[in-house]
Amino acid sequence: MLFPFSILYGFAILLRNYAYDKGIFHSTKFKIPLISIGNLAVGGAGKSPMTEYIIRLLKDRYQVATLNRGYGRQTSGFIELDLSSTSEQAGDEPLQFKRKFPDVSVAVCEDRAAGIRQLEGSSDLILMDDAYQHRAVTPGLSLLLFDFENMFKPPMLLPTGNLREPLSERKRADIIVITKTPLNLTESDAAAARSRIKPLPHQKMFFSYLEYGDLTSLGSERPLPLSTINKSIDIILLTGIANPMPLLNELSKYTSSIDHHKYPDHHRFSSRNIAKLAASYSALKSLSKFIITTEKDAQRLRLPILLERLDGLPVYYLPIKARFHKPGDEELKQIIENYVAKHLQHN
Repeated sequence: MLFPFSILYGFAILLRNYAYDKGIFHSTKFKIPLISIGNLAVGGAGKSPMTEYIIRLLKDRYQVATLNRGYGRQTSGFIELDLSSTSEQAGDEPLQFKRKFPDVSVAVCEDRAAGIRQLEGSSDLILMDDAYQHRAVTPGLSLLLFDFENMFKPPMLLPTGNLREPLSERKRADIIVITKTPLNLTESDAAAARSRIKPLPHQKMFFSYLEYGDLTSLGSERPLPLSTINKSIDIILLTGIANPMPLLNELSKYTSSIDHHKYPDHHRFSSRNIAKLAASYSALKSLSKFIITTEKDAQRLRLPILLERLDGLPVYYLPIKARFHKPGDEELKQIIENYVAKHLQHN
């Protein structure tokens, strides 16, 4: 029933992109190095870990800034975050970046060109998170991400499927990254991904996986080794992200006793949600039990009214990092570093 709407949506997207490609719609170019990280699907491709990967790569040599529209925030216009900012002011992902990298400039603005103008005077480069569809700005280097598990599904446009653009629009990317691949990626898996995406001659393709860190207490930030979890421990998993399956699969390696409280991506947790969570925790008979959430969800749990209701509960979040399969990891680093150095020198 939704398929006719997907046809109309796809026609509108193709017409819009044609207008940008032919110069009918204006796309602003900037002298400052701009790296875009995005995907064709709606959420869940691992853009935040990829953005953090590039921040770690460059932050010790350059003044790095990140720019995001701040999805789910209750504000508008340009806002540069500080450590007192909340998810209601800026959204969860930007707040995560700022808390993790206090020395990095993190800003939100629905008008990316206006946001860049605010940041370019004090920054060496700007990372534009979730900006692949933002054609009003021309990035200098564009990374397009595909979730390994979902990339083999039928490529259907919204609202029938989850694609924001047709697969053909991958042509605008300089680098393609297949994310959330198995830790032991086989050559046949890699070949299947290449056959599915069919990168163009100018595009480099890389494969990444998720590395899970230590469990971190929401209240005290004290770490707890993930190996602490075992078969005798009960877990209540709280998620409000697009694709919680990789996390669920990871935790399932340690225990099968997982009660999953699942909410939509960027869900704004309410007092009722937390009351339900606390009731489920109290109902568990085990003496060893934890509440685990994602690092992104943890940003939305830091509101005073929610922290008050979570007081006394063992709530931990599980940080993740993007890692790359060899030998591509060094080549990707070199491409990013060369792009930034070349453009800064030219400017």
